[in-house]
Amino acid sequence: MKNILESYKKELKEIHENCCDRKINSFKKEGKYIFEENKRYLNLSSNDYMGIAENKKILKRFMAINEFSLGSASSRLLTGSSYVHAKLECLLAALFHKDKGLLFNSGYHANTGIMSALLTKKDVVFSDKLNHASILDGIKLSDAKMFRYKHLDYNHLEELLQKHRNEYENAIIVSESLFSMDGDIADLNKLVELKKKYNAILVVDEAHAFGIYGAKGLGISETQNCIQDIDLIVATFGKAVGSVGAFCTGNDILINYLINKCRPLIFSTALPEINVAFSYCIITEILPNLQHEKKELLKTAEKLRQDLKNAGLQTLGESHIVPVILGPNELAVKVSKELIQNGYYLLPIRHPTVAEGSSRIRISLRADISYDEIKEIPNLIKKIVDNS
Repeated sequence: MKNILESYKKELKEIHENCCDRKINSFKKEGKYIFEENKRYLNLSSNDYMGIAENKKILKRFMAINEFSLGSASSRLLTGSSYVHAKLECLLAALFHKDKGLLFNSGYHANTGIMSALLTKKDVVFSDKLNHASILDGIKLSDAKMFRYKHLDYNHLEELLQKHRNEYENAIIVSESLFSMDGDIADLNKLVELKKKYNAILVVDEAHAFGIYGAKGLGISETQNCIQDIDLIVATFGKAVGSVGAFCTGNDILINYLINKCRPLIFSTALPEINVAFSYCIITEILPNLQHEKKELLKTAEKLRQDLKNAGLQTLGESHIVPVILGPNELAVKVSKELIQNGYYLLPIRHPTVAEGSSRIRISLRADISYDEIKEIPNLIKKIVDNS
């Protein structure tokens, strides 16, 4: 009889041969640095954009005045919810001028849950080609018909809407606001225009923008002044906020529907009070005082992006996420290894996470990293590429 594990072993071998294998590393962390085997690296592969998650001063201050539970031992719909959860949801609803907010355990839970709850096989969804895997997984779970429009191509989106919208009962247009792999930004006002024209629900994922963009840190929807016209705004606490969990905000009908239909919410143990309280603290007390740091973060990103272009390297976007497109998986792996040896912890992003032939190094900048600390990266990458 054939070994039942043989097919998995064969596939793992193919993954390794294509330079696509993944592994889990363990680190000691101190602020913007990580340590592995007693070697120190500048952490440029984190989503801790404002440098909050590893800020010991903030953590010490928070822990000194809070004694919340470290566990919840129940789902939100049983006894896992508390006034702490409700307080944060009310804050988020008020910030976004929506009826209600709803917490989730992670951005993945939020996106898979929202898409699978709101859509059925009678419905249709129009999704940007580069939307996050969590959005796509939720759509697949829903059995709805999906059309993927070319990335940021709103003419293509309208062509699809014109052709297919009336064939289905409900329709959703879904997009990230700031795309995590290319670092570019959606035109949310155009999406609002199309959702109104074709009677659709608009869902926007602000995961990589929340806490950084806008006077209140609400994201791209704030900078583009269209919050009021977006039906559901989703974001995470696990990036710029430096905490854990996620949320969505919207009107009563949609939020109440999710409470009744969203399986990741219904069947997951609730976030512990301590994590929820920490997110509340960061949003109300820390982020409002980091306006200068936010501006400097984006200035550093723009300077780095320009220097990469000057070095003849391909980069994309307009945000604090700065990708360097290298092409083959093998080259991305080689560049990553060389950068790590030089003290810059930058991991390769490869197919299937990105399209085949577009493997890259993604430089995720942080507010506590100065340009002087990263200015050698463009020439270093150029040298590695030229010698490959």
